[in-house]
Amino acid sequence: MGQTLAERILSLKSHGEAKAGDVVIADVDLAFVQDTTGPLTIRQFKESGFEALAKPQQAVVFLDHAAPSPAQQLSNDHILLRRFAGKAGCPIYDVGEGICHQLMAENFANPGDVIVGADSHTVTAGALGAFATGMGSSDVAVALALGKIWFRVPESFLIELNGAFPRGVYAKDLVLYLIGQIGADGANYRALEFRGEALARMTMSQRLTIANMAVEAGAKVGLFPSDKITRDFLREHGRGDKYRPLSADTGANYEQVIPVNLSQLEPMLSLPHAVDNVRPVAQVKGVQIQQAFIGTCTNGRLEDIAVAGEILKGKKRHPGTRLLIAPASRQVLIQAMEKGHIQSLIEAGAIILPPGCAACLGLHQGVLGDGEVCLSTANRNFRGRMGNPEAMIYLASPATAAASVMKGEITDPREFV
Repeated sequence: MGQTLAERILSLKSHGEAKAGDVVIADVDLAFVQDTTGPLTIRQFKESGFEALAKPQQAVVFLDHAAPSPAQQLSNDHILLRRFAGKAGCPIYDVGEGICHQLMAENFANPGDVIVGADSHTVTAGALGAFATGMGSSDVAVALALGKIWFRVPESFLIELNGAFPRGVYAKDLVLYLIGQIGADGANYRALEFRGEALARMTMSQRLTIANMAVEAGAKVGLFPSDKITRDFLREHGRGDKYRPLSADTGANYEQVIPVNLSQLEPMLSLPHAVDNVRPVAQVKGVQIQQAFIGTCTNGRLEDIAVAGEILKGKKRHPGTRLLIAPASRQVLIQAMEKGHIQSLIEAGAIILPPGCAACLGLHQGVLGDGEVCLSTANRNFRGRMGNPEAMIYLASPATAAASVMKGEITDPREFV
């Protein structure tokens, strides 16, 4: 019987035949921490008696979640991580460089890699054909020290994508639709594997958005096969030699097959306070908003900022709303400036935040007031996610966010695209 993509990668990295349900010890190509989970990982590393990294150049520290730091303790955590990286000899991406998951895609992730991070959205790198997953601080500490870690090989769901996105519909709408169908825990410890003729028209930015939110259905990984889109992306980022074609076998065994015709999709929303509380925008439009937030590891890429910039060019945000824009990396910010999107957004009334996680997790830069509503392009909307349990978060695409911030209420982006 053929192998799923998850089975194939874990077979390569465990030097044996791995099938769903097996427990394997796999080589880790990259392990990383960020500034909210990293301090605990480093303390676990030291308390376990480890003294050195197994692969210093394949261990990375990111300062992105509280960047710039809004509080004394968080600043002290940054000092701890900077000192650890300096002593251990591993790369560190400091404040302002961007979000760990975007920087993984730009600089590190390759087809067939095993990547573990002390952050649940490590799954983002699955867009490049990497078995990338978040783990607890203790497990990541072990991976840093030994260069390998154990996995239970996940069963897989096959998501068969056909058709093309209609006007005003984007990758975020697709993944929200999928989570609404599967449920927030419907794919617990499964691999979501994507296939179908639609992939040939799906950009890497779109794939990253979809893989990023696989964990919101409970999945261990979200995996795309590597193809021409992957190869071109790697070449663009100076890693063309890392490309390898990688896909599931014909005849691989899938627990479920979920067909999706992109042509039948419409703009979608996730309503408070659960990511699988999904409805079409057309059913919810008219709800007043006080803030729109475009950014995060889900939708802070150049393609996302371009969509918002084009919708808002020559227009203004509603006077009762705030518009926050957080590019996912310094490279994204520079490219968006060069193409004029940042100017269009600033002229429309946007506030440009430093590359990083910004308002997403409620530490700073956009905490909501009591009773306020935010339309966000992030990946989570549980109560208190953006810093205030008395506020409400709707999740949507950058197009829906841009259209809504002009009218001051949830708006169907097809009115403007």
